[in-house]
Amino acid sequence: MWRLIRPDAASVWELEDVKKRLGRYFDIMQDTKLARYLIAKKTPIIEEFSVDSPMEKLWFLHEISQGQFDSILEKMNEFAGKGEAFKKLEELETPKISFLDLKALIAERILESCHFCERRCEKNRLKGEKGYCKVGWESYVSSAFLHYGEESVLVPSGTIFFSGCTFRCVFCQNYSISQEWLAIDGKVIDGVKVSAEQLASYARHLEREGARNINYVGGDPTPNIHTIINSLKYLDSNITQLWNSNFYISKEAMELLLDIMDFWLPDFKYGNDECAKKYSKVSRYFEVVSRNHKLAHDFGSGEMIIRHLVMPNHVECCTKPILKWVAENCPKAMVNIMGQYRPEYKVTRTKDYPEIKKRPSSKEMRQAQKTADDLGILWDPVS
Repeated sequence: MWRLIRPDAASVWELEDVKKRLGRYFDIMQDTKLARYLIAKKTPIIEEFSVDSPMEKLWFLHEISQGQFDSILEKMNEFAGKGEAFKKLEELETPKISFLDLKALIAERILESCHFCERRCEKNRLKGEKGYCKVGWESYVSSAFLHYGEESVLVPSGTIFFSGCTFRCVFCQNYSISQEWLAIDGKVIDGVKVSAEQLASYARHLEREGARNINYVGGDPTPNIHTIINSLKYLDSNITQLWNSNFYISKEAMELLLDIMDFWLPDFKYGNDECAKKYSKVSRYFEVVSRNHKLAHDFGSGEMIIRHLVMPNHVECCTKPILKWVAENCPKAMVNIMGQYRPEYKVTRTKDYPEIKKRPSSKEMRQAQKTADDLGILWDPVS
């Protein structure tokens, strides 16, 4: 079906540069290499711990286990070339407590003083407290469906949209699930409560329908890291796990995700902190988001498409600095130079943002694309 709806979803893989940059993702689709979370489930924890162990000890064990995970991952990659990855993985003993189990525990412990994102609200979400994202212990999903409008290499994408967000973008096109999903009285307007097991059921259904990946998005998925990691305990499918986020994630949360996400689809919205503060109500934007892009590129799977939304009157202050940074720091990444910006939400409800109350011009889009070309960035196949 996807060949009829999006012919470029097939033809894009004829481009050698695309296949080279996204080789692991392609091999997972071909069932020759393994999704990283499957390897995390087979990585043992060599030292005992309890749910009450100090966080320092849990992070110490996490660091040691990362070395073991990397070793098993390397071996599985070697077997993939011989078509034996699945067989060799099955031969590994299933540990009593796995690297994935440890990650799930750390994620749950973080909820006691939440710092999944760099707002670091430090609310005890286990006790029902809510921070800036308004998400408590329970996760809510607005929708889950096969998405045919994503980048060509991802179609069809098994998208799972979470309610709630760590940003307050004044132009948000998904404001009904990011900011207005919860009423003042606490009643959920947009979203269905899901457990980790139910989330895994969504993923299995999407795979059966033909999804090439499981795409965690929103809103933003970051407040739901604990549910997402726990859901992987109930999955055993060899399918790409994809993180689609504003990337305002804490370094600790990134450590939990780096080993288990196969593909990164982060936003890079602003080239400076002033614009980020004005339009998304967030501080230290460039420092945090650039750090996380670098971590995913250098220490994660390294396979990523960076989304940059070109905004009117923001080519010089945002687009050009971002593209320059990407070219210098994430050379393997592709960039989706997006022209989909349109005035939405508070931009149309108030008179406070006249400079972005229009769509980007064709001239601005050409400037963005030429800048990417001049910097040697691969953008056209995914834009």
